[in-house]
Amino acid sequence: MNRVSEQLDMLPVMEQFYTLQGEGYYQGAAAFFIRLAGCDVGCVWCDVKESWDAAKHPLVPVDHIVEAAAFHPGRIAVVTGGEPLLHPLNTLTHALHAAGFRNHIETSASSPLSGEWDWICVSPKKFKAPLPEVLAVANELKVVIYHPSDFAWAEQHAAQVNKSCKLYLQPEWSRAAVFVPQIVEYIQAHPQWELSLQLHKYINVP
Repeated sequence: MNRVSEQLDMLPVMEQFYTLQGEGYYQGAAAFFIRLAGCDVGCVWCDVKESWDAAKHPLVPVDHIVEAAAFHPGRIAVVTGGEPLLHPLNTLTHALHAAGFRNHIETSASSPLSGEWDWICVSPKKFKAPLPEVLAVANELKVVIYHPSDFAWAEQHAAQVNKSCKLYLQPEWSRAAVFVPQIVEYIQAHPQWELSLQLHKYINVP
């Protein structure tokens, strides 16, 4: 039994911060990010590898997390990781809703869904397949383009989401110069997709 399952009102938090959402449908909106530690996906290009080992980060009571979020005027809370669905999220999301937040999650969908969500962003990874039942309820599918083969891979997952799900292609940051022109050309030919850029990296915010 892991530490979190022993104490359902506590979660391993790598960092918390108030910023602008940098990616996808809510790009540019004020949001409080809750980055949970622990990941079993292990993307080679992950820019927060320090989040992978949950044991290296403190367990924080849910009420402390919500108190930190409520200090700021924005009312979008984004739960991310690591892979946040490695942890039971019902208590956290219920408390955030009670405090007036919209609950958003960014997940690879490789673990079962828990929690109360207003927006589910699935970013599938080749290193561990997303679960079909999570893809089916996604509001946003955001596929990172790291290799030319990722376009076909994106289409495979687009076929598994619901018809109202927003579709985004996002260049991997270190290869943006190479893939942005290819993504633009692809979207022009496949207009069901839209472009997502990591805005926060361009404007130098968390």
